[in-house]
Amino acid sequence: MQVKTILNQIQRYRRFVYGEAKFVDTEKGRVIEVAIRPRANSRAVCSGCGQPAPGYDMLDVRRFDFVPLWGILVFLVYAKRRLDCPRCGVKVEEVPWATGKNHLTTTYAWFLATWAKRMTWTDVARAFRTSWDSVFRAVEMAVEWGLAHRDLTNVKSIGVDEISLRRGHRYVTLVYQIDEGCRRLLWMGEHRRVKTLLSFFRWFGHERRMQLRFVCSDMWKPYMKVIGRRVSHAVHVLDRFHIVAHMNKAIDKIRADEARQMKKDGYEPLLKNSRWCLLKRKNRTKKQEMKLAELLQYNLKCVRAHLLTGDFQGFWDYVSPAWAGKFMDRWCTRTMRSQLEPMKKVAKMLRNHRELILNWFRAKGSLSSAAVEGMNGKAKVTTRRSYGFRGFRKASVALYHTLGDLPEPELTHRFC
Repeated sequence: MQVKTILNQIQRYRRFVYGEAKFVDTEKGRVIEVAIRPRANSRAVCSGCGQPAPGYDMLDVRRFDFVPLWGILVFLVYAKRRLDCPRCGVKVEEVPWATGKNHLTTTYAWFLATWAKRMTWTDVARAFRTSWDSVFRAVEMAVEWGLAHRDLTNVKSIGVDEISLRRGHRYVTLVYQIDEGCRRLLWMGEHRRVKTLLSFFRWFGHERRMQLRFVCSDMWKPYMKVIGRRVSHAVHVLDRFHIVAHMNKAIDKIRADEARQMKKDGYEPLLKNSRWCLLKRKNRTKKQEMKLAELLQYNLKCVRAHLLTGDFQGFWDYVSPAWAGKFMDRWCTRTMRSQLEPMKKVAKMLRNHRELILNWFRAKGSLSSAAVEGMNGKAKVTTRRSYGFRGFRKASVALYHTLGDLPEPELTHRFC
């Protein structure tokens, strides 16, 4: 079976035919070049208007990268025609295997983009003997096509959060769809300002915005301000993940301050290696369990903070927002009398955001920022695998490609 026969079976073009396929020695080693020529009596199509037009002249022969065969690089070789289009003037003809001046065939670009979901872009470039820029352009093409063809109807729940893209507190805002059965990255914007989230809602549109039922976010004030202004009709949920995170930070600060004070006063370093036995709620090691049992014998500030945080976990067992609110009020009163300043700050925060926290119960627990944090974890892995992107554009392409759940076109043959 000849290479030409295989190509005719998996990648056939109406106005073109495959010619001779031959081995050629190049600086990249031995490669396969497959000649392409226009089909007899076929007319070239203008790249401007997409209509047939008479010929003008020929350009130089170009090579287009195709999917490798048995580890051997494959190139399609063709000399494009220029046309004298009555509507557009002199234009280069349109060819079905590549777009514009791109030297990658569309089939090869989708091949690289598919592998880029499974490996780092550098590994893909090395495996298929191409350049990092070629892989990036392939992924960029896939993302642009997917964003243009994705379905944004029936988005009912969104989650808003930020991640640090680079050092120096350079953040990007990520907006996810977190409906049951459909969790994906919807939008990505630079910074974490009021203007950033306003840009999302302008892009999202008034009609889709009014269909939102739930919005999940952390307690970052710019986000809360915009959500309260633009989607006041939706249930705004602040849930347990961020609250527990604030409590753990409070415990850790109390422990660190108390350990320093004990060392200064000349006491035994009782709190050494005690951080995780105080912060963990379960899955402690045997050594951590023994350390915690030892600490519970003393009236330490960090132990009192640990017990207060443990008592608050019963808050999430309630079903009724009213009873949950009464529990929170009692807990905040006790905490304000504890003389533990970091925990008192947490209690004040809970009081200030009381209604938004109780929305977790109004959403019947079906909505949680755990989905958002899970997506954020994947986003951080994506940026970490890249060893840092040198620009917002490349980072957005990578994150949309990994987390966007973007559609792909129907191809005549899937190579991977």
